[in-house]
This record gives sequence, C-alpha cells and structure tokens, in this order.
Amino acid sequence: YDLKADPCGYCLILNNVNFSQDSELSTRAGSNVDREKLEKRFKSLHFDVMTRQDLVAQEMVWELQKLARLDHSARDCCLVVILSHGCQTSHIQFPGGIYGTDGKAIPVEKIVNYFNGSNCPSLRGKPKLFFIQACGGEQKDQGFEVESDSPGDEAPRFSVESDAIPFQAPSGASDELDAVASLPTPSDILVSYSTFPGFVSWRDKSSGSWYVETLDSILDQYAHSEDLLNMLLRVAHAVSAKGRYKQIPGCFNFLRKKFFFMCK
Repeated sequence: YDLKADPCGYCLILNNVNFSQDSELSTRAGSNVDREKLEKRFKSLHFDVMTRQDLVAQEMVWELQKLARLDHSARDCCLVVILSHGCQTSHIQFPGGIYGTDGKAIPVEKIVNYFNGSNCPSLRGKPKLFFIQACGGEQKDQGFEVESDSPGDEAPRFSVESDAIPFQAPSGASDELDAVASLPTPSDILVSYSTFPGFVSWRDKSSGSWYVETLDSILDQYAHSEDLLNMLLRVAHAVSAKGRYKQIPGCFNFLRKKFFFMCK
C-alpha cells in the first residue's frame, strides 16, 4: 500500500474502563496504560489520533459511524483500536463482540462493516486496520508442554485479569445462505485480535494487557523495517510465551498488499 499523506489516516481509540453496576462487568484496571501507549505510538506513526473513553454501546456505534462518514479522500488508510470487555457472538464473517459500558455487546463484524467498500466509499482500496483488546470468550487455555525454544518464560503475575464474558446465543439466530452471499467482500481489511476466538485475553493491572504491551514494543522495534503481518507474527510468538495460562493473538487478514507504516 502506498502511504504518502501526512497524517496518513485517522486513528480512533475506544477505551472502556469503568462499567455500569448493573452490567456486572468489572473495572478494566490497566487499560489506561494501553491507551496511553497506543496514542503515543500511532501519533509517532503519523496518524491523526482521536480517543473516546467509557462509552455505552450506542455511543460506540455513533463514534464508529461518524468516523466512517468522514471524507477519507485525502488520507491513505484508517485505523480503529478497541479496548474493552468482550464475548463470543454469533457471526458470519468476523467473530467476537465488544461490550459498551452499559453491558450491551456490539458484534465485531458490525464494527468492521461500517468501513467496507459499500458503506465507506472514500476508503475503497485503502487499508482499514482494527486492533481489538478484548476476550473472545471465557475459556482459559492452559496450553501444552513443548521443549522451550526461548529461555525464561515469564512466571504468572498475580494482578492479571481477563476480559471475558460468557457467550449467550440470541434466540432463533441461524445463518442463512443468502445472508452470507449478499455481504460485500471485505477487501483491504485486517482485524487483529488479542486472543483466539472463545478464549480469554489477559491484562495486568499495572502494565496493561499482554497484547497491547507486546504490540507497542514490536512496533517500536520493527515498524521502520517490517510489514504489519510480519510484526503481528512476532506479537503472537511473544504473547504465546507468557504466563501460566496461555494466550495467542491472531488476525483475519483481507489485505491485498503488504502494509508498511509511515516512519519518516
């Protein structure tokens, strides 16, 4: 992809830390550390960064729609970061759901589709990147034993929390063939998840989430020389070596070209 504009694109960060009492969702201690790191990182990578804090689900939808309706003609890409509690949800394209502070979930595929070629014409043919720090479910992966290929795997830290909420399938929800066939092709989209669908995502109260801490570190070291997919492999490898419970980030990649950040 050709990134020539400066700033190269908008970056929207949605950071949910404090949830309503009746949502029964815990405060996400450490998430502001993630937010600060990513604000600084993406500003340094020539993005126009906008942050929104503690939004109910409908407010999240409004902010995402507002971003999708902007004229991106003079920009070369668009980036969305979401830091919140998450869950499993019925899906056709992209798995997972993200909670607003009111405890209502928004499917990831709904979020992504605001920016596809049909709904956001000024981003057609341009990369649209999504980074999601949230649980994909409530399974805790205890991993399996392998001969260590890296010394000093980290011991678990006691202040580690997860961002998991149980999955509840909507009644009568079933995927129909014509619904799948009628969806537009999600070209030029990449969704990076902090964890595998169905599993929890770990966060340290003082240093932030494993995924964001690692992503920020890898971008710092390699953004000037490596493409995004290669860096996400490094993130997955580093995060998978952490802790007593295991976590493996992954991505759904529909980019057509290599993506290099602007590092002038």
